[in-house]
Amino acid sequence: MISFPLTVLCQKEIDSIKTDSTGYVQYYIIEGDTIPHDAIDLDEVVILGKLKFKDRLARRKYLILRRKTRKVYPYAKLASDRLTELNERLKSIKSKKARKKYIKILQKYMEEEFTAELKKMTRTEGQILVKLIHRQTGQTMFDLVKEYRSGWKAFWYNSTAKLFSISLKEEYDPINIEEDYWIEDILQRSFQSNILEEQKTALDFSFYDLRNKWNDTIKTTATKN
Repeated sequence: MISFPLTVLCQKEIDSIKTDSTGYVQYYIIEGDTIPHDAIDLDEVVILGKLKFKDRLARRKYLILRRKTRKVYPYAKLASDRLTELNERLKSIKSKKARKKYIKILQKYMEEEFTAELKKMTRTEGQILVKLIHRQTGQTMFDLVKEYRSGWKAFWYNSTAKLFSISLKEEYDPINIEEDYWIEDILQRSFQSNILEEQKTALDFSFYDLRNKWNDTIKTTATKN
């Protein structure tokens, strides 16, 4: 479902709204005129329903996952911000030597920002961090290390992979992996509650589609059990 601000466009009343099967608004009928949704610049707000769990164990797992996700997400967002900053800066640096120097400076800056915090994370928190970095940047940690080998290799291997014994090739896949869907659900709820600062994902998926798929899957599984 989508909720819109209570404003009247051009002081005209909306006669009817046409939605698709997921509840996404396709177009409006205003005084007999058909107006595509994309032509109206309004903020969309995802209405999240009440969580339901099949048992206490499932609820406990969700709460543990929520705590871990909220803990590591800010670092994934920070990594994305720094990567954007790095790419923008590198566009103006032509010298290969100067580029390497700048990458090392940024690497040192990131180490000072949150290396100490990384060391406090558990292995599962480290793996969630790797997944969320993929969510925020569109690249796996392995690909980032490969691309920025001269500056990021030591930092991420020494501070992350060796510390947690985790896979840097792990991807964020809420479409096919149930745990990743729950992570996305946690993020969406945390954004709406202003617990976490939202940063759009670099990946191509719709939370509406995810919710519909997993709700159906979970209901089917519960029925079989």
